[in-house]
Amino acid sequence: MNTAFKAAAFSKHFHRIAWLAVALASCVIVFGAFVRLSNAGLSCPDWPTCYGRATWPGATADAVDHVASAIRPFESHKAWREQVHRHLAATLGLLVLALALLAARKRRFGMTQVLVAAGLVAIAIPLYMQGDHVSASALAVIGEAILLAAALRWSNTDLSRVAVLTLAVIIFQALLGMWTVTWLLKPIVVMGHLLGGLLTFSLLLWMAWRSTDAPIRLADTPQLRRWVLAGLALLAIQIALGGWTSANYAALACGNDFPTCVGQWWPRHDFGEAFVLWRGIGVDYEGGILDGEARIAIQLAHRVMAGVVFAFLVAFAVRLLRLPGMRGWGSFVLLMSLAQVGLGIANVKLGLPLTVAVMHNAGALVLLFAMVSLLARLKAPEH
Repeated sequence: MNTAFKAAAFSKHFHRIAWLAVALASCVIVFGAFVRLSNAGLSCPDWPTCYGRATWPGATADAVDHVASAIRPFESHKAWREQVHRHLAATLGLLVLALALLAARKRRFGMTQVLVAAGLVAIAIPLYMQGDHVSASALAVIGEAILLAAALRWSNTDLSRVAVLTLAVIIFQALLGMWTVTWLLKPIVVMGHLLGGLLTFSLLLWMAWRSTDAPIRLADTPQLRRWVLAGLALLAIQIALGGWTSANYAALACGNDFPTCVGQWWPRHDFGEAFVLWRGIGVDYEGGILDGEARIAIQLAHRVMAGVVFAFLVAFAVRLLRLPGMRGWGSFVLLMSLAQVGLGIANVKLGLPLTVAVMHNAGALVLLFAMVSLLARLKAPEH
């Protein structure tokens, strides 16, 4: 076993926990898309409880006495979705904590640092629920600082840096989840929450492959890794645009027209208004607040970037198909790229049906899986 995988060797269960976390992260992301697209993101106005309950109220009568009912009336068919998503995310957080503790075991005071940071964040939650937001924020920031300092200090020779960085990311994800509710679906927070979830997934997938020790050794590895990095950058931009489109309710800004938009190839649009990232706090963004031209601009940007990403991924897939031993990967990237474009077009033509919209989010996750897997596994031949 080479040096890059020695961190996982001290625990035979590390790679099993990592793969379990990858699977759970996938569920959290896809279920989160379902929650968002079914307009259930604000169905529990308080956080982390739902109308004061660890689960959710069984009936409207059980929620009316809680202060959250003054913010938003209880809807049972939506509240369970939001709270189940929170519980899935919390379970994922525990798995990431376990990975961080295992990876930090051989670092001096490594487990102590991880436990102290996690403990500070745990204490911050009840403080926040009691209304002491300043103390809660201070404890969360200190906890995050401890983890980031450890990640910067520890070397790249094992998985400890990535593991504590993943824990720091998922803690920040929890904060974004809280702000998604308390800041009323603010688009920059909703988009950031999506990107944070996919970053968490990517880091977990990296650790899972590295601890499994299943390299793909090719002479063309340096060139292929550059292709993969470029593909990841383009995919990240497109996912961010997709998140921005969803958060601003711009998916049907062009009506059901494709490839044209409201009957034109390049209709009137307002890019300046479309990409204002910060509009203050206190506005309820459910349903969107932008006018038609701004939403059209967002949709046009998403479509144009989709074309760029699709062209790149097809070229990359063709390159893989020409390499012995990589034809399976090439076919997979090509088929998923075609499927993702098809799902995007179906979203528009069919009027954004929930099933297709969730599948479109899942398709982005699968493409990310392919690119991160290749980045983690591609290695130069041993001499």
